[in-house]
Amino acid sequence: MYSPRWPPGTPGRIRRRAVERTLADRLEAALARPAAQQPGWPDPDRVRAVVRRLTAGEPLVTPAETRRLLDRLGAVARGEALLLQSGDCAETFAESTEPHLRANLGLLRRMALVLTHAAGLPVVTVARAAGQYAKPRSAAVDAHGLPVYRGDIVNSAESSHTARTPDPERMVRAHHHAREAMTVVRRLAHGDLADAHALHEENHRFVSTAPGGRRHRARAAEIGRGLRFMTGVGAPAPRLGEIWTSHKALLLDYKRTLLWADPDGPEPRLSSGLAHFLWIGERTRHPDGAHIAFAELLANPVGVKIGPNTTPEQALDYLRRLDPHGEPGRVTLISRMGHNRVREVLPPIVEKVTASGRQVIWSCDPMHGNSRTTAAGYKTRCYDHILDKITGFLEVHRALGTHPGGLHLEATGEDVTECTGGARGLTEDNLPARYRTACDPRLNAEQSMELAFTVAESYATWATRSTEAPR
Repeated sequence: MYSPRWPPGTPGRIRRRAVERTLADRLEAALARPAAQQPGWPDPDRVRAVVRRLTAGEPLVTPAETRRLLDRLGAVARGEALLLQSGDCAETFAESTEPHLRANLGLLRRMALVLTHAAGLPVVTVARAAGQYAKPRSAAVDAHGLPVYRGDIVNSAESSHTARTPDPERMVRAHHHAREAMTVVRRLAHGDLADAHALHEENHRFVSTAPGGRRHRARAAEIGRGLRFMTGVGAPAPRLGEIWTSHKALLLDYKRTLLWADPDGPEPRLSSGLAHFLWIGERTRHPDGAHIAFAELLANPVGVKIGPNTTPEQALDYLRRLDPHGEPGRVTLISRMGHNRVREVLPPIVEKVTASGRQVIWSCDPMHGNSRTTAAGYKTRCYDHILDKITGFLEVHRALGTHPGGLHLEATGEDVTECTGGARGLTEDNLPARYRTACDPRLNAEQSMELAFTVAESYATWATRSTEAPR
């Protein structure tokens, strides 16, 4: 029987055993359901051995941290804060380094600083980091007949049959890199990346030098004046808070490890020790599948990606199952339906959920549903389509009087060339220069800041016109 670890101050042995039996039975029942997008491990015995080793390892996060995040997300669900989630499409072991994390986390902080000033709301910053090593794929083999690359946690991107064969030992390597990354995240969140003045200086350089920044100089100047005023009156700089971690709950053999028992809620649940926030993807959100059943057991806040084929009743059913007790912030519905569908598909979903009385976080993923492959074989996304998806998302919520609570981006603080467009005018011809993603294309630092400032103006308008609007 699976035995979760217990945080300090938990019940006595008899109650523990009863809770453990209940949780073990529910976990096994969930994992026995059909599970999409799982690798074909060649040796199940090796997988079981690796799972046992990982289960005996050290968790990366604690239930207390997870509960703090849930409290912050409750404010987002009530319209009192915003959620910003950003990072790599797929992390790799090779780029699990402090410079790469610093670039990505610094970008996350800089975008959050702009948004919080414009909207007049705190921003909960959640990084796609310290665990985003697995990726779903549309086919089992690639164009050369090799097993498809499913992320560094499963196999290697190298084009050989040996490298592409799923290897469970890579889950151990993933946990090692995630642990190292988490150490960096914690240190930077309360160190270099906690200085709002230094982050603003980076943003000031952007508006002074980047083509996409010049038209946002007035907003940057306002932020600078606000920070200087606070310094002048002896007030502390704005608290930027913690940086929380998140990744897709995809590889279930990994997700079933390092689970805490959490007996404090309305019913005993499991709290993942791998990340603060987990989400279920579009390809694995099957109502009868293992991923949704697994998410039902978690005390962590969870997200569900909802695509263009999601019906209002399906969205409401996810909430009934994942949030049976109506906790604000427990569930984030992340729309990923493309710029040309959001204005059509999203409104009836929002109306149905709102009519139910549930306080959910509405987040916008403008990246998925907006991808295409060039004639040269590069998968890319157009900046204008990404911006239009966000604009449509905001228009829907403005029309319905609901809170557009969050953004979910695939972006990097490095100078890559993966998405076309933006004020610098990147074209398909520019893509080969610095196309480095392990999977899907990311916005680079310039494009991300241009997007943040542009979207911030929409939130600023919202704040001035709709402060008293019903949510």
